[in-house]
Amino acid sequence: MTALLDAGRPDTTGDGKAAVPRTRHRGTLRDRFPGLALPALIWYAVFMIGPVVAMFVIAFLSWPGMLTTPTPAGLDNFARVFSDETFWTATANSAIQIVVGLPIMIGLAFLLAFYVVQKPRGHRVLRYLLFIPALISAPATAMVFYAMLNPDGLVNGFLRPLGLEGNEWLADPTTALGAIIAVELWSGIGYSAVLIASRLDGVETEIVQAARLDGANDWRLAWRMYWPIARDFIGVVAMLQFLSMLFNSAQTVLLLTQGGPENATTTLAYLIYRKAFVETDLGYSQAVGVVLFVIGLLGMWAIRRTLRATH
Repeated sequence: MTALLDAGRPDTTGDGKAAVPRTRHRGTLRDRFPGLALPALIWYAVFMIGPVVAMFVIAFLSWPGMLTTPTPAGLDNFARVFSDETFWTATANSAIQIVVGLPIMIGLAFLLAFYVVQKPRGHRVLRYLLFIPALISAPATAMVFYAMLNPDGLVNGFLRPLGLEGNEWLADPTTALGAIIAVELWSGIGYSAVLIASRLDGVETEIVQAARLDGANDWRLAWRMYWPIARDFIGVVAMLQFLSMLFNSAQTVLLLTQGGPENATTTLAYLIYRKAFVETDLGYSQAVGVVLFVIGLLGMWAIRRTLRATH
């Protein structure tokens, strides 16, 4: 009996104070095995931070080819870049590409996402169909659009029976850049819509039903309720597509127009490729890369500020 009573009493120290029970501190998995994060940190340092550092270093070198020895150039590469008319043409083309293409892409993607989350008949199949352009490789996409936009292509074949004159869409300086933007819109709208729809699915059904009972139509639901709820997520999608249009346009331009006609489709990303791999002017190309890097940072900041201002 005494043993049972003693077992139910708290342990005490000699001065009568209750002793703090000793527990074994196991810690988290990260605390016990800090080396688990090391491979990821090494990968990030080598393949993410390393190329950025190399870009800044090469931008200050005179390097006319991989097989030659580079020499210091100071700010000469940047002086050549900012005095080059082709650079400013490429900058203007990239600006048009972003200012025109990005709002259209995000706006149409949001409306498509809103339509999908209303769960119309076949909405599950529609999600897969919207994602298909993201699964098609860039060369295959370029082949499809070349077949559509060349002088004997599908677009002109559709216009001529209507009495409209066809056009050399990819060879005309007034329409070539628009054709490049159209390719990027086709590739990005569906993918962005699927991403945005995944966020809109989280809106509670009861709130939507209450809004409809109050007389809200689809347009008011989309822009007055769904858009504010998903604004931050849409901002993330907008920044991702901004970076994609800014940095990845080189492959579309290379496959369809190679910067022509008359540099009408030369973007900053394509200019970096041409200077590095065609003209083997590595210092100049990486100086443009530094400018593009800064533009990317400023663009993401501007998108974030713009969406915050709409609160």
